[in-house]
Amino acid sequence: MLRVLLPLRFVMLVASLGAVLGGLVMFWLGASKTWSALKAAFAGETSTSIVASVMGATDAYLFGVVLVIFAYAITFGFVIELAPGERERLPDWMRVDGVADLKRILVEVILVYLIVDFATDVAGTESHLDWHTLVMPGSILLIAAALRLLTHERAAKAAHTRPVDVGR
Repeated sequence: MLRVLLPLRFVMLVASLGAVLGGLVMFWLGASKTWSALKAAFAGETSTSIVASVMGATDAYLFGVVLVIFAYAITFGFVIELAPGERERLPDWMRVDGVADLKRILVEVILVYLIVDFATDVAGTESHLDWHTLVMPGSILLIAAALRLLTHERAAKAAHTRPVDVGR
């Protein structure tokens, strides 16, 4: 039964491939926005529009990197089984031990993306900001606090399940 079900994990490569393709699209979008910013800078446009284009490009590049990291995490965490020596040579961000690690990585990456997206929105605004602008940083703060609590809870559980070394 296991021999029949185990090869089905290769279906997850479709998700990895989709994430990589999405990342490439985001890199293309980032390059396009960078090119627009360069053209605007040489055309003498306002600095606000140039900053907004550069921040938008940074936002697109970051999301592309996020998608590529996610694709690597899926591939090397769930599809391709590496020998322990090869696994140790992988960078830490490519080592996924389970779905919990994948979720943590996803939440961390979403936080970084939201922070950059908020900075992009603020940089692109030419008018005064109102109190509605605080919704996104408030959401970022709540998500970060939830991630901190989950990480702390997981570490506490791991500490309680470790064998105690009584010494000799």
